[in-house]
Amino acid sequence: MNTPHIPTVGFVSLGCPKALTDSELILTQLSAQGYRTSKTFEGADLVIVNTCGFIDDAVQESLDTIGEALHANGKVIVTGCLGARNNSEGANLVRDLHPSVLAVTGPHATQEVMEAVHQHLPKPHDAFVDLIPAHNIETGVKLTPKHFAYLKISEGCNHRCTFCIIPSMRGDLVSRPIGDVLKEAHALFESGVKELLVISQDTSAYGVDVQYRTGFWDGKPIKTKTLELVKALGDIAQSFGAWVRLHYVYPYPSVDDIIPLMATGHVLPYLDVPFQHSHPDVLKRMKRPASGEKNLERILKWRAMCPQIVIRSTFIAGFPAETQEEFSHLLDFMREAKIDRAGCFAYSSVEGATANQLPGMLPLSLRQERAAEFMQVAEAVSVAKLARRVGDTLQVLVDSAPGNGRKGGVGRSYAEAPEIDGVVRLLPAEKISKVLKVGEFTRAKVVATQGHDLIALPI
Repeated sequence: MNTPHIPTVGFVSLGCPKALTDSELILTQLSAQGYRTSKTFEGADLVIVNTCGFIDDAVQESLDTIGEALHANGKVIVTGCLGARNNSEGANLVRDLHPSVLAVTGPHATQEVMEAVHQHLPKPHDAFVDLIPAHNIETGVKLTPKHFAYLKISEGCNHRCTFCIIPSMRGDLVSRPIGDVLKEAHALFESGVKELLVISQDTSAYGVDVQYRTGFWDGKPIKTKTLELVKALGDIAQSFGAWVRLHYVYPYPSVDDIIPLMATGHVLPYLDVPFQHSHPDVLKRMKRPASGEKNLERILKWRAMCPQIVIRSTFIAGFPAETQEEFSHLLDFMREAKIDRAGCFAYSSVEGATANQLPGMLPLSLRQERAAEFMQVAEAVSVAKLARRVGDTLQVLVDSAPGNGRKGGVGRSYAEAPEIDGVVRLLPAEKISKVLKVGEFTRAKVVATQGHDLIALPI
């Protein structure tokens, strides 16, 4: 008896965690409908490429990957942010450069992607009568390790920052119903997730679009609002002995109300805040929300309420018309604010961004020079702050532990988010009986630093 051919879809996910959650939704649908998925192009019946379209390097990586998939396989469906971008003539950028792709969609377009798959690779079975997929129907397929997961609470953004084209690709803010968000969070913790990373384009704005509508969770009314969401997530996480980490939190005054929850350990004392700059005039040219003049004051207030808080941020150097004085203001802000972890981009002329029309475009060499100078200051601040943690005892979530940690391992404390911050390098334990397991917590004493990482001894 011949074994029936199971249609296979090759899948590549590029870009940010928000794109990753889009990929997880598509993969969940593919699995539920009986398709096999693969990380390779060869041998697949067709390939899906989930693209990034934000900065030039990401656009080029996406275009190169589409080209590789076409060369290796020939049948390619493109989705994601790049799929929503047009060229200077108004034509779809992907179709213009790769006319042989089977279909192109924008981001968060699971249904459109599945329709394209069905058209070019028919469903292998009737999903209504076959067995339910092995994965949890609430959590779906996950592309992260089993012990941490991203929880997307909204799509799109209401801001019109002049350097950003995300609203044109992902649309205005659309908050997920709070009951659905909490249901997914509970299911993730129940499946063994020990760290939940809350993501969106603007986490602080959650619920604004629905005027903080009242939803329901566990039979009780709850407002669709960031503070109420964070409280509820913390409650659920604590019942599972797990972490909640907040990303992309704009520095609105309302964030002040979340800090006490961090001080008491209800959620991790970690904030990912995209400041982008410090000088009021630059922030006005960027059309950034929240008051830039009060950001330093706000950070000092947060630290007074929660001394252990760790703040990560991103900045842009060399924005159009940025003067030396404005750039010096940014360096001074970095030194005074003592941002724990910072990244910096030299301003990039992303096609479609209104900042490209601003007068005073700086030479690329100067933009890159300023970005490098900023990172020197940022790294000095970060290294000094890391040094002060030597001697501390930390709770560490283990990410890697070959041989049960006999030769040590790698993990993260509350101060390190996966893939964007440093790590805690765990030494072999002094006690032979001490075992390290991936996805479990261990206590460790910091004994040294190494670049952006901590060296710690499990205890």
